[in-house]
Amino acid sequence: MAIARQVISSLLRDGTDMLGTKSLAVKIADESIVSGSLLTVESNHFCVLKSRGAVLNVYETGQYALTTPDKPLLGSIAQGFFGGSSPWQFEVIYVNRAKLLSSNQGVATSEEMAEMAYQVDYYIHVDTKEDALQLITHLPFNGHVIDTKEVADYAGPAIEQSINQVVQVTKMEDINEHINEVRELVKSHLTDFLKTYGITLNDLKVLILPKDERMRELISLQAIGLSPMEAVRYYLALRMAEKGLVSAPNAATGQPFNVGGPATGFYPVGAETGLPEQKVG
Repeated sequence: MAIARQVISSLLRDGTDMLGTKSLAVKIADESIVSGSLLTVESNHFCVLKSRGAVLNVYETGQYALTTPDKPLLGSIAQGFFGGSSPWQFEVIYVNRAKLLSSNQGVATSEEMAEMAYQVDYYIHVDTKEDALQLITHLPFNGHVIDTKEVADYAGPAIEQSINQVVQVTKMEDINEHINEVRELVKSHLTDFLKTYGITLNDLKVLILPKDERMRELISLQAIGLSPMEAVRYYLALRMAEKGLVSAPNAATGQPFNVGGPATGFYPVGAETGLPEQKVG
């Protein structure tokens, strides 16, 4: 908070913005803020002025002298608790009107009850003075800040419900074919949900992958044209090759690896893979 000569600003002493790229709103409650103080609102902010619980005004860009209007915009001014005065006369709430990035992660289950991990990244902003008022009315402060993580916590159930609506009735290998359907459903539900809080949804990205890393690799192998059994064999061969095992090509082709006898030291890979036979040792 920067207060000098009764000037209230969202800029800190080093010139940085106290809201930054993660905070949707910041509340300043200080005894130094009195009638006649100058309130500065930056071009990427709104400012909501409250006094004793009542919303007095909502400001756009500019500098304003704080005065108590005859009638508040929202609520009523109660003076009984402090004998006509309170620990602070004014609360100044800066609302970020810039686009902010928020993100949600979770797990959904496919038709086969396989766990699918999802990540939804989306941009949000507060568009108008009315939206700024709606935000501070419906979304509670966690201390003195409302940040994008709090918005994501509120939006999480709506996103999860939208994704499960499609994923739970879709086979795991077919989910990516329905990704646009999932995206549009999430966008529709999330837009309606955030509108309640005065938040506008700009755009979003949805990514859904098998939660198990091995399953992701097996599906990738099937995507290049391998059958499920061939994908399992090639997955096994890749893991064996990482361990330096010379029998990895045999695992890929489904051929036995012979030790001793006439074929001692050789494994037959030429006919199956096009590679020359190699001698072990």
